[in-house]
Amino acid sequence: MALINNMEQTQSFMKSLGFPDLRIHHSINHFDFTKTDRRILIIGPMGSGKSEFSARIYRDSEVAMRKSEKVRQLTTSDKVDRRNVFYIRSKIDDKRFAEYPANSIAYRGGYVVPGNNIATIEGSFELEKVFESNPTVGTWIIDEIEFFDERIAYVIDQYAKQQSLNFIFPMLILNFRKDLFNRTARLIMEESTDVFPLTAYCEHPDCIADSYYTYRFYSVEETECPALYFDPLIIVGGDRLTDDPKFPNYSTRCDHHHYLPGKEYTFMTLKPLGELAYGGNVKPLLKELNLLKHDIERSELYNHFFEKFIKVASPQPIMMDALKVSCIAEKALIYLFSEENIISAGQMQSLAKEIKADVGYINERLVENRKMQLADVDKES
Repeated sequence: MALINNMEQTQSFMKSLGFPDLRIHHSINHFDFTKTDRRILIIGPMGSGKSEFSARIYRDSEVAMRKSEKVRQLTTSDKVDRRNVFYIRSKIDDKRFAEYPANSIAYRGGYVVPGNNIATIEGSFELEKVFESNPTVGTWIIDEIEFFDERIAYVIDQYAKQQSLNFIFPMLILNFRKDLFNRTARLIMEESTDVFPLTAYCEHPDCIADSYYTYRFYSVEETECPALYFDPLIIVGGDRLTDDPKFPNYSTRCDHHHYLPGKEYTFMTLKPLGELAYGGNVKPLLKELNLLKHDIERSELYNHFFEKFIKVASPQPIMMDALKVSCIAEKALIYLFSEENIISAGQMQSLAKEIKADVGYINERLVENRKMQLADVDKES
C-alpha cells in the first residue's frame, strides 16, 4: 500500500473504505521517539490540555521502552535513548494541583507518576545539574518554561547540540494581557522546530467558541472583576476558584469575552507618572497611589474608567468591576518597578511606606516575578 502522507491521499483512502464525503481531521499520533533534535512547543491557554499532552507522551514512552532491541537502535544515539523521558517543573508552580502526588505529571482530571524522572527546579543553573545527573535521558519535557530565566534557552541550546536530544515545552505563549509572555518565551519560540497549538472552549457561560487566551479575573462578593492591565505579570494559581480579592482566578476566553481594562491608563497616565518620579518629581505619582489605596473614586484611574466605560453609548459596567479588587496601588508600584524598571528599589520602598502598602503582598508578587523583595517597611504596613 502506498504511504498516505497528505490530505488528498487520506481522503482517497477513506473513500476506498466506503466512507462518504466528510471533513477529515489530523489524527492524534503517538509520539515519534525515532526523530531527533526537536524542540516542540505545546501552546494554548490554561485548561487547553498542555499537561495532559505531556502525560500522554510519558505514557507513550512506557510503551516504547518495552519494545525490542531493534526499536532501541532506532531511538538511541550513543548512550542517549529518546524513549527515556524526564519531566521538569518550576518551583513557583508548586501551588498547582496540590491534591496530587508531588512526583506526578498532574493535569485536570488525572496524573501519571514518572518514577524518579521528575524534578522541580528554580532556574537554569539547577537544570544544568539535572542534565548532568541524567546522561541517558533523550527527551526532556520542561513545563511552563516561561517561568524560568532567559539563560535557560541557551543552556538547552548547548545541550541539544552536544547530544541528540528532544525538548518539549508545554507553555503559555501569551500572558493574560494577550502579549507574548516574556523574553524567555520569545527565545524558546525562536529556536522551536514544531508547534502543537491547543484550544479550549471559551469558559464564559454564554459562549462555546474556541478560546486561545488565558483570562485573569478576581471574584469579589461573587462578582467577576477583570484583572487590570498592570496586574503583576505572574501570579501563580488558578486551579481552584477563590473569592479572595487579592488572588486571581483564571479561565480560557475567546477574544470577545476576554476583558482587559486599564491598558490605555497604564501608558497614558501611570507610566508617565513613574517617569516623572524617576526624574525626581515624586509628588504626582504619590498622590495617585494614595488615591488608589485610600480613595479610589477620586483617582485618575477611576475618572478614566468612568469616561471610557460608563459615559458612552454602549456602557461596559464589568470594566468598572475591575476597581473592586484589593491592592491596586501595590500592583501599580510593582508594574513600574518590576516591568517598566522606571522607579528604583529605594523609591518603591519609600512610596510603599508613604501609602501604607501591603508589603507582604508586594513581596509575594516580586518573588513570583523573580525580583528583589522589599524590607519590612514598618509594623503598620
